[in-house]
Amino acid sequence: MKLKNVAVGSFEEILIDDGFYVLKIQNDRTADVQIKREINKRYIQFHFCLKGRGKFLFNDGNYALDVSEENSLLLYNTQQDLPLNLSLSPGSWMVSVVMTIRKFHSLFSEEASYVPFLDGENKEKKYYAQETVSPAIAVVLSQMINYNLHPTIKKLYIKGKVYELISLYFNKSTDTDIEQCPFLVDEDNVKRIRRAKELVIANMAEPPTLSELAKEVGLSLKRLKEGFKQIYGDSVYSFLFDYKMEYARRLLDSGQYNVNEIGLRIGYSTSSHFIAAFRKKYGTTPKKYMKELA
Repeated sequence: MKLKNVAVGSFEEILIDDGFYVLKIQNDRTADVQIKREINKRYIQFHFCLKGRGKFLFNDGNYALDVSEENSLLLYNTQQDLPLNLSLSPGSWMVSVVMTIRKFHSLFSEEASYVPFLDGENKEKKYYAQETVSPAIAVVLSQMINYNLHPTIKKLYIKGKVYELISLYFNKSTDTDIEQCPFLVDEDNVKRIRRAKELVIANMAEPPTLSELAKEVGLSLKRLKEGFKQIYGDSVYSFLFDYKMEYARRLLDSGQYNVNEIGLRIGYSTSSHFIAAFRKKYGTTPKKYMKELA
């Protein structure tokens, strides 16, 4: 695999084993970034969107697959190369696991028939699958993004997490012994924190207080704060601020609303407060931003 181009942002490649890589991609800019990378047909690709959204382009941009927040995309094609051509939206986080088919087979050598695309019918065909990220997988992804470890053990930590990630991805059993499930508490908490995120977004013009939010989703205030930070990488209100600014930017892009209307829609009683918030986020005023679009 050879790196072709990485746009400005945060991009980290971690070698797990021969023919086995993890890519951690974060777009901290205010515009989409384009990530291009050669990946040949010997590789299987697992892409997990933890935050925001990304668009995977194929055939010189003639075909695209969107992967939104808390969703995944699996790709492999033994007949042709599938180079990475990713357009990542502002504020988005993506974790990708890329490994050779040989390496992948070695992980499931005794259970190959259990993995859908390794059976006789599919093993020579192209394959892609889009799935929702389970709460257990969301926990592992957030741990892979947010950790504070000594550099000497970082690779070992990520290696353990990526094996855990792949194991959870293919854990399709519907009769798992719940009492023995080590992610029971985490899964329940993640569901509640996701609900908290949905509530603040749905009520972004008049968001609930943290105490009200914690009570609504059935978590302690401390667990809500810590869990939200772990999963979404930010505090509740910092996350909401970024969401509101991105929402406002999209409304400006549409050209259907003026500055006052947009400010009111996202909870600012005066246009001056909205303008100040927008400038804080993007370094320009809404009017100047609209002029740049013209």
